[in-house]
Amino acid sequence: MKRLAFVDKNRCVSCGACMKVCPMGAISVWRGCYSVVDEQKCVGCGKCANICPAGCIEVKAREVIA
Repeated sequence: MKRLAFVDKNRCVSCGACMKVCPMGAISVWRGCYSVVDEQKCVGCGKCANICPAGCIEVKAREVIA
């Protein structure tokens, strides 16, 4: 099952830690406010969720649209 990281933008402190550990370069900080995940690049490895000091990233099953 494919997985994808999801960011709770209301809890994100935009520290950039997730962006630094993402092996695919799938995360960026939008206008210094919160992190966003590029769904096309994310492989769901969970490194971002593990490093997030705010605990605002969760890796969930990706919805597959056929």
